[in-house]
Amino acid sequence: MIRNQWYVVLESREVKAGKALGVTRMGEKMVFWRTQAGRTHCMSDICPHIGAPLCLGKINGDMIVCPFHGFEYDATGQCKLIPSLGQNGAPPKAMRVKTYPVHEAHGWIWIFWGESQADLQPPKWFDIDDRFCTSGFSEHWPVHYSRMVENQLDVMHLAFVHTDTIGRGKRVVVEGPQARWVDENVLHLWVYNRLDNGTPPRKAEELPEPKRPPFLVLNFPNLWENRISEDMRILAAFVPVDDQNSVIYIRNYQRFVRVPVLRDLIGLVLNISSAHILHQDRRVVLKQLPIRTELKKMGEKLVQGDAGILAFRKRRHEEKVKSGQIDHKD
Repeated sequence: MIRNQWYVVLESREVKAGKALGVTRMGEKMVFWRTQAGRTHCMSDICPHIGAPLCLGKINGDMIVCPFHGFEYDATGQCKLIPSLGQNGAPPKAMRVKTYPVHEAHGWIWIFWGESQADLQPPKWFDIDDRFCTSGFSEHWPVHYSRMVENQLDVMHLAFVHTDTIGRGKRVVVEGPQARWVDENVLHLWVYNRLDNGTPPRKAEELPEPKRPPFLVLNFPNLWENRISEDMRILAAFVPVDDQNSVIYIRNYQRFVRVPVLRDLIGLVLNISSAHILHQDRRVVLKQLPIRTELKKMGEKLVQGDAGILAFRKRRHEEKVKSGQIDHKD
């Protein structure tokens, strides 16, 4: 995982008022909870006293309470009460829990995983507003999140993995694709797959300037959009659990049907369809080796159609160098 990035980690509905939620994210035990005003907070799920899991404790107003000895911590992670010292006792300043900045919007929860920054900007979002109705589901995959992201940037596999769905038509030749970073955190990808007529595919620079929005968008590092049309989108959040496990959240957005009963029926159909397509990918992705990808020392030989994958790997590599996780030569 790359430090100093906003990561989608949960859906808002998973963090309920008055109850702590313990999960593993980014290889760390974390606890999420809400204050009385409804604001979500995230901190280490390890009490600094003697290591009890805070997620087993209760929420007392704007405090989370350790289940073992009743230590109370506020949203900043500072211990405000140690019962054994009495209600007027002063907890030591060092008795504090590591916290993570949280951004909550559009039904998603992000955390900023990295070093504290003074002028922290919120994560990017798409041009999806409240006129869209949503449905979705989530799954656990025993694979590194980078493989999941790259699978959704892979435009060559469609005709071979999704033969009865999005890959129908045997469009095996990939022209381009055009992969462009529109800023340091947003990757646009235009897909031009066609039948094999004996002519070689054009390179990205040989293709005309796109006249429509991108087919695929990646809000780096782990939120992806498939822009089906102006009225329909599919989003996927690839959430790192640890180096060998991830959770994928699929959310379907549509605004062509808003009547409650029909809307729910459309949502169910979209979920079934998305799950079928996703499981076609899962069968292969779970068998890829290694389960985590890198720019270098992979032993893989990429080709022209892997432009989206290569762009993602280069960006991850750059950010790892910037954060000091690897040397620029690695």
